[in-house]
This record gives sequence, structure tokens and C-alpha cells, in this order.
Amino acid sequence: MTAFCRAAPWLALALALAATPALAASGPPPGFVLSDDADLAFTSPDGATKLEQYVKDAGDWEVKWQVWARRGDQMTELKPEQGYGAGFRFTADSQWLVRMQKTGSGEQDLFLYHAENGTFVGATRKSLSDLAWAYFYGRPETKHFAKLDFHISANLLKGTEKAYRWLGVDWPNNRYLVISLAGQYDKHPKNTIMKGLGGWQCRYDLKTGTFDVPEIFAKENAEALKWEVKRE
Repeated sequence: MTAFCRAAPWLALALALAATPALAASGPPPGFVLSDDADLAFTSPDGATKLEQYVKDAGDWEVKWQVWARRGDQMTELKPEQGYGAGFRFTADSQWLVRMQKTGSGEQDLFLYHAENGTFVGATRKSLSDLAWAYFYGRPETKHFAKLDFHISANLLKGTEKAYRWLGVDWPNNRYLVISLAGQYDKHPKNTIMKGLGGWQCRYDLKTGTFDVPEIFAKENAEALKWEVKRE
């Protein structure tokens, strides 16, 4: 009896371990293969995080892509899963990450992630592109702008890592993102080949989570609202 009592705690521990489900291995599920396209591999400025893109081709044009952030032995998926590979840009302090996600021919969404607990997590409930479009249509001068039909694209202007100094501005480092919105619609005069929105720009504040339009964008934005390509 005494021997059994001494062994009981060890037996209980063994039974508990057997009943505990094993932790799932970190990384993409079976069927996803790491892309060998060098243009789809990205590393944070501090060198701590590497982005790997995995693809699964199930045939019949059913292709799925997953993005995983690797930091040491830890891997975390950057959702959502998509049908195409993506481009990425980090801020210089490696704290913010923007995903430039192709969604179709001439169409693109943006997703924003923030560094937390040694990895990157989604920073907004909706995609950054959805928030930018909502801001666009909510402004007095654009809220009645015709609804776009195709080639709807949200783009991240280059210069994130250097605070857009090439624009001639002196904004704080790691503070702003410049987003350009574009698209086309079907209804236009017969003497026009294309008509729509031609690169309307706004600024997103990473600190406050708000949008604005700096004065330096005013002239180009006015032209973007009247964008069209006439027939010769």
C-alpha cells in the first residue's frame, strides 16, 4: 500500500500527460510549399523577422497562398489566406508592416500588421484598403463620386522606410503611410477609352489610426477625380 501511494503521483502525472493533446507544429499545413521566388521573400529592417510565402495548387485554377512570419523557431500566419502572392513593406523601426495584396487583374488590397509579442498581428479590424476607401467616400468633395466597377486598387506609395522624404516633407519617422486609390467604371462617353479615379492620395497616421489629406496632395487629387483617357 505504501509503495502504491508513493507511485500514485507519478502515475497521475503520466496519465495527465497522455490525456493532454500535443501542440500543433508551427507552420503551414500539409500541401503548402515554400515559394522559391526571391521577390516574395522579405526581411524586417532589424533582421529579426523573415516573411515566407507558401503556395498550394489544388488544380483547376484553385491556388491558395499563405504568408508566415518566421522569428527564430516561431512561425505565425499573417492572415488572410489569398489567391496570389503579396508584396510587403516595413517601417524603419520594424514595428509596422503593410501587405500589398493582389486580388485580381489590376486590383489590390492593403493589410496592416503591428509587432506584438515577438511577431506580427493584424492591426485593424477591416483591411487598410477598406478603411481608406471609406475615408475617400466620406469626404465632402468625394462622397458623391461615381462608384467604381473594376481595376479597384489601393496602393502604398514607396518611401515608407524613409518617411517619404522624397516628397519633400519632414514628417516624423515611422509615423505615416501614404495610400493611393485608383479604379475605373464602365459608364463613360463613347469618345473615352477609360474613366475613373486616377491615383487619389491620402495619409494614414499609425499613431492615431486616422486619415487626412496633406495640402501637398491637393493639386494631384483634384486631377485624379477627373481622370480619363480620351480616344484619339
